[in-house]
Amino acid sequence: MATSPESGSAYWLDHLFVDADGVPTLVEVKRASDTRIRREVVGQMLDYAANAARCWPAALLQSAFQETCAGDGRLLEETYGKLLGDRSPEEFWMTVEERLAAGQMRLLFVADRIPLELRAIVEFLNRQLRQTDVYAVELTQYRGDGDHRVLAPRIHGEVATAAKSSAGRRAARKTTRADMDPVLRTRLTPELRLIVEALLDHATARGRLEGGTAQNPSMSVHYPVAGRQVPIWTLSLYDNPAKEELAFSFGSITHHLGLDRAAKFAESLPALPALQEKLTAQREKGYKGWLSVPLAVLAHEPSAAERVLAAIQELMETRDA
Repeated sequence: MATSPESGSAYWLDHLFVDADGVPTLVEVKRASDTRIRREVVGQMLDYAANAARCWPAALLQSAFQETCAGDGRLLEETYGKLLGDRSPEEFWMTVEERLAAGQMRLLFVADRIPLELRAIVEFLNRQLRQTDVYAVELTQYRGDGDHRVLAPRIHGEVATAAKSSAGRRAARKTTRADMDPVLRTRLTPELRLIVEALLDHATARGRLEGGTAQNPSMSVHYPVAGRQVPIWTLSLYDNPAKEELAFSFGSITHHLGLDRAAKFAESLPALPALQEKLTAQREKGYKGWLSVPLAVLAHEPSAAERVLAAIQELMETRDA
């Protein structure tokens, strides 16, 4: 169960898994006799998917993973080694956060029998959604002698998923700084271009840039704070200039540095009305999840980008007590 950090709505997802590639899988389990399986459960799943980045930020999933390892008596470092190989946990969880923000995930409906209507919905969604794969798994149960049972799975949705595999391969490629430059030159106004270049230059000089894997160009940055690499922001560029946005990862900041430092960082950000309204909501919910602000909002205030960079620099100078 999770609660939306903005609306307070409760989200009761049956299962949430993350694979070794950082792709989240949202699972809803129902019986075929449950009449909700045809329509209500689909709307419910889409609601979960649309709000996943806010309700299940990577920092929260990381904490749950670590708690599960501790509860199972597994060594965290050894478990990470088996799951990630040579990759660092920081890189893995940043990838998870990027995929959640981009809607790059799997939606999985599981039931003992999948109605024809649900199969049609799954195929339709798969054809329409570029970043998200949708499947329905039918688990037919066979009983043998005694307590023996056999579950025979049948997966629906694979045909439509295969049809968009080429797009999926493109989405898996990480954005580079070189990918961003032509977008800056051709799609952004001079004011927005200056903001993006300032952010990317600062990140290149003082942090670690990580390209996103979404279809639209995006980049995130880890900054060294108090001896650890902390994900601070993600920059996403879209075909529509009005949608270009900078998203602050308050869930990660709170997870790594604590609530007080997240609150201090929030107070250091520009006092723009549109931004302050979202910061107020973040404060009421304990600085969890993402806070996104359109670049156009920052462009209205000439010193806003400088204030953002100053707030990041101040956060970087944080020391453990």
